[in-house]
Amino acid sequence: MIRLIALLFALLLPVASTAGSYDNIVRAELRPGWRLPNGDHMAALHLTLAPGWKTYWRAPGDAGIPPTFDWRGARNVQAIQVEWPAPQVFWKSGMRSVGYEGEMVLPLRISLRNDAKDNRLKGVIDIGICKDVCLPHRVRVETVLDAGTRKPDPVIAAALASLPFGPEDAEVTKVACKISAAPSGMGLRVEISMPQGTGREETVIESKDPEIWITEPKTSWQGGTLIAEARVSHMSSQVFALDRSGLRITVLGGEIPLDIHGCTG
Repeated sequence: MIRLIALLFALLLPVASTAGSYDNIVRAELRPGWRLPNGDHMAALHLTLAPGWKTYWRAPGDAGIPPTFDWRGARNVQAIQVEWPAPQVFWKSGMRSVGYEGEMVLPLRISLRNDAKDNRLKGVIDIGICKDVCLPHRVRVETVLDAGTRKPDPVIAAALASLPFGPEDAEVTKVACKISAAPSGMGLRVEISMPQGTGREETVIESKDPEIWITEPKTSWQGGTLIAEARVSHMSSQVFALDRSGLRITVLGGEIPLDIHGCTG
């Protein structure tokens, strides 16, 4: 049901964007950033929300709406990679969502076709915003990327510093994924061998296959192993294979946020 509601929100996005009744809740801008030594450009999408409002991470949870990006208005841009600072986990009415409250700064690493020129970055971004209710919203942003700017923007630099760490930084020694039979899909148990954390850890598990749906994991500790248990199903309801090397596990609420790519059997 939650996924159906999120789909209906997405269908309503063009209506919400033309009404403009929520423009006072969120202010959006592109921070133009600086040119990197390798010729790429570092910029950022910066959202500032009214007090008490939040927006969502790339994997927003059952009750959230993930951001989507349309950069077709950009010029001289080859590729844009969105970097995701560690988000917060929110619980309301027994449902979990993952995102940012008050402010979101998403660094954008931009590959250019010609790094000797100034470039124009222009985009349309669909987001979800939430306080007492959750709503879709569309923002339009653009800026000029100055080829001569070399000084880092401290706001973007701070966002880059808050990206999740790799498993080696938390002394992770093993990540194993075990699969079992489950109604309408399969059960997934992720075992992460690492030093005991805070006891408040939350996990998010993503698949590189967009047709595969993974429920919000139940996370617990068993000795020196962090356990995340979830159910996996395919949107087609057909038989499917799960590529464990394509799983992405994010650990939040611990000593440091972790970003783990892939696991063994």
